[in-house]
Amino acid sequence: MDKFYDRKNEITLLMGNGDGTPQQAARFTLLTGRRRIGKTSVLLELMQRQQKKSAKVLYLFVSRQSEPLLCAEFQAEAVDNLGMPIFGTVNSFGVFFTQLMIFSQTEEFTLIIDEFQEFFAVNPAIFGEIQNAWDRYKTGSKINFIACGSVYSLLMNIFEDQKEPLFGRLTSKIVLKPFTPDVIKEILSDYNSKYTAEDLLCLYMLTGGIPKYIALLMDAGAVTKKKMLKYVTRMDSLFLSEGKELLVSEFGKDYGTYFSILQLIAAGKTTQSAIDSIIGKNTGAYLVNLEKRYSLINRNKPLFSKPESRNSRWHITDNYLRFYFRFIFPNQALIELGKTERLLEIIEGLYETFSGFVLEDYFRCKIASEKNITCIGKWWDKKGENEIDMITLDDIMRTASIFEVKRNAKKINLSTLALKAERLKTELMEYSISFNGLSMADM
Repeated sequence: MDKFYDRKNEITLLMGNGDGTPQQAARFTLLTGRRRIGKTSVLLELMQRQQKKSAKVLYLFVSRQSEPLLCAEFQAEAVDNLGMPIFGTVNSFGVFFTQLMIFSQTEEFTLIIDEFQEFFAVNPAIFGEIQNAWDRYKTGSKINFIACGSVYSLLMNIFEDQKEPLFGRLTSKIVLKPFTPDVIKEILSDYNSKYTAEDLLCLYMLTGGIPKYIALLMDAGAVTKKKMLKYVTRMDSLFLSEGKELLVSEFGKDYGTYFSILQLIAAGKTTQSAIDSIIGKNTGAYLVNLEKRYSLINRNKPLFSKPESRNSRWHITDNYLRFYFRFIFPNQALIELGKTERLLEIIEGLYETFSGFVLEDYFRCKIASEKNITCIGKWWDKKGENEIDMITLDDIMRTASIFEVKRNAKKINLSTLALKAERLKTELMEYSISFNGLSMADM
């Protein structure tokens, strides 16, 4: 995709003042987000806009090589892009960064360090050296320092662990999110002006708004549901290997247990008791890590439930990973045998049921990004027999909207929905209530 979509707010924040006025203080921003989310595209767009303003930008990419070689590359870039004088041969990044901070006392510039977490492999002491130079020279500095990286768990350790030297040094943090449904619709429309709701739902199901995945499909001409599913199951498809490549580096030696848990959640085993009974051990610590450390799952509770309630279900937050662990990971044997046509048949056979749950997520995301609401969630009773797909609340206007979501509008029954809502009479007593149906026709 050649066109740059969305990300206006993120670009504005990364540019700092963004209005041409002199920078008043040093800024230190972390730009992060899962792999393929478009961080590099955002940085390239930022650099282009800064260069149009004749602003100085230094982009440094941290590769796994010796510190002296890395410093030699960085020094050459600093001379070419900033006109910064280099004093002697610098073999230490700490010394080089100190020179950058001194230079920023008189010159305003943006410093971007991409794959920042890779300093762990180069020399872990670098983080302490950055902290020392930052603390010493930030007063009076005009630097706009942007650290960028993908390995979420490492970055959180670097910046949010109180024992680490860079804890508390950030002035801002931007977590890049997937494209919203409206942006996904805009992209699909640019490539297929006659797209159907089924095409849009399939694109959302496979990508969840991750720019790289959308670009792969659009650039390959996979702009309909049929073509998308055929593309993702090709023998050379990135979609077949991406899940494992994305997470093995995060999980390390425990990846087998984590993968098994994610496979079970994707298959509908969403309670810890169900997961424990199949795994054969207490998975509580793994589930907490998946939620808190890796941000891959959410613990969902019924709306209005008490904080101590154990009536909860686990949910994979990333659409592609949910698809991967539902269809790709369990069928590795077929893929290794080259029987991807059989894999496609399995996906098509379960597509309608699986995409029906994705449709609920689509509308939750769409409504959350478009409507003035203060709360959104699902509700189900303790036995799991009565369930409401979506409830939105506006605590300012005291309104509540209750939704039933179906692929087919003819299957929506608002009378039954109203009967289910009777169980929430007390919780919704002070709200003006409306009952609504949402189907693929409303996408």
